[in-house]
Amino acid sequence: MRLLILGAGGIGGYLAARMSEAGLAPRLLVRPKRAKALQQHGLHLESPLGNWSGLPDLATDAKSLPDADFIFLSCKAYDLRSALDAVSPCVSGSTIIVPFLNGVRHIDAIHARFTDCAAWGGVAHLGVKVDPNGSICHFNDLNRFFLGPLHPGVDDERAVVLIEKMQASPIELSLSDDIQQDMWDKLVFLGTLAGMTCLMRADIGTILATAQGEELILQLLDECTRIAEAEGFPPTRAALGEYRKQLTDHSSHSTASMLRDMASGTETEADHILGDLSKRAAHNALRVPLLRTCLSHLQAYELGLRVAAVKSA
Repeated sequence: MRLLILGAGGIGGYLAARMSEAGLAPRLLVRPKRAKALQQHGLHLESPLGNWSGLPDLATDAKSLPDADFIFLSCKAYDLRSALDAVSPCVSGSTIIVPFLNGVRHIDAIHARFTDCAAWGGVAHLGVKVDPNGSICHFNDLNRFFLGPLHPGVDDERAVVLIEKMQASPIELSLSDDIQQDMWDKLVFLGTLAGMTCLMRADIGTILATAQGEELILQLLDECTRIAEAEGFPPTRAALGEYRKQLTDHSSHSTASMLRDMASGTETEADHILGDLSKRAAHNALRVPLLRTCLSHLQAYELGLRVAAVKSA
């Protein structure tokens, strides 16, 4: 089975390590700088579920690569266009593209770019970051991945084989019966987590310790939930119960990766996550004042980055 992973950051590096551990032979498509670092030091995963070190097959240009059975995208949403260009030489009519990106808007972009291959949905629940030395650090035991066709009944035996082989590693990889609902469920949770932790520049536990922290978190969760309902993907009562439990845990140190991007002074996925939710709210004539406040806060941050870049040019 020919497996191509675009990107060796947190998600891509983790997938490559676990696939290699399971005896598969994934190929990593990475930028030249990352390839050089990997060739010098290898790929290292540090995880409470088991460490892994090695060097998967690397490529910096897909033009000479064979068509892939699966292409896993693990880029940031703002890099999606260049990512699709990069993998295009490996796409055929039998290729399945699985984007492990946050949000839902990217699906339309993939369909528009590749009209003949299958674009599936993907969801990753994983707490990882890349250390300054390039190692992948998995900092909890959250380790769930879902993939599946966007329309029920469109099965592919290769997915079953892949999932069976991945059982030889600690990864929890499952074939979803309703991947669009899974994607929306994560978007509701992430919209709340990212919106609040970025607006307050603090983790969940710290926000909850403020006068109106819990009230604001639950207000934003309600706004995101109403958007999902209007779009036809209402979270189940069980899912909402779990979100409330996690988002009102006073001992929680949870933040969104978007906040870590802000702390490092880099671009965020604000438009892809909060911006998309805000546009869908407007389309459905929903009032979401807190969501739009969170979005404006992040937009001001992004504008500041651009101004700083111009001044330093």
